[in-house]
Amino acid sequence: MTRMTFPLAAALVLACTAMGVQAQQAYPDKPVKIVVPYPPGGAVDQVTRRIAQKLTEQTGQSFFVENKAGATGTIGAAQVARSPGDGYTLMANDTTYSILPQVFRKLPWDHAQDLVPVAGFNFAPTAVVVAAGSPFKTLGEMVAYSQAHPGKLNYGTGGAGTMPHFATAALEGASGLKATHVPFKGAGEATMALLSGTIDFQIASTPGVMGQVRGGKVRLLAVSGDQRLKALPDVPTFAQAGVPGYKVVNFTGLWAPRGTPGPVLEKLRSEIATAMASSDVQAFADDLGAVPRVVSGKAFSDKLQADGQLWEAVAARVSIDKQ
Repeated sequence: MTRMTFPLAAALVLACTAMGVQAQQAYPDKPVKIVVPYPPGGAVDQVTRRIAQKLTEQTGQSFFVENKAGATGTIGAAQVARSPGDGYTLMANDTTYSILPQVFRKLPWDHAQDLVPVAGFNFAPTAVVVAAGSPFKTLGEMVAYSQAHPGKLNYGTGGAGTMPHFATAALEGASGLKATHVPFKGAGEATMALLSGTIDFQIASTPGVMGQVRGGKVRLLAVSGDQRLKALPDVPTFAQAGVPGYKVVNFTGLWAPRGTPGPVLEKLRSEIATAMASSDVQAFADDLGAVPRVVSGKAFSDKLQADGQLWEAVAARVSIDKQ
């Protein structure tokens, strides 16, 4: 029996390895759906559509985006979590995903287990955005006004518990800014409210507002990060604007359902790295005021864990009531 066991085990290992290699080589052999759990027009939607286009070009199979908005992104995330772990249904999200446990008492999926981090990419500074006609020319002016006129300033986000909501709360803690939150159904809708004068400012990822910046419709008062952006050389960093402790940087990333084979995940990571290294995608990222780098595998998981700790501290400071 012992003499028979080793050859059998070795054969099984070789068979599994061969199957894994075959799965990696064959994937994808049909269209891949990427669920964006927010409405069209926001930063996650824009970046995901560009990376989906590039993955389609590289693999010869269609990577397409489906918007499934609602409940701070939990409706779309739950849909993906319930999908087969075969690599053909993925979720795109941003830093908001790490915030969800601070917003909801119970999520309709296991946040720690049901979705596997694939890779984060297109790291984008957050920015304080005002309309072009705003009287505020600097962040310091806006902070001073908010302190002198409590309750007068308001800001918009894509909903309570989203990254812009928590990012603004973090800014309030770092700068002394005082403002009232006005939630909308999506980041794009919040930007439209800014343009119409319904709100005074918003915090947004640079990719979500660069179109309005180029069109002269909005002005940025500060961006996060250690250096000014090539696309926005006249916009100071938060440190240069007087708030050195504010370092929130957003990103777009992909997740897959639990059970997705390792070779499929590695194939996705490899294709994403290839896409982000291409000159056209790097130019796209630069144009959006983002950094086209990739963090994948364990490094991405570690980043998500660190982000979760940051947002837990923010939630404790603002005493958010979980839904």
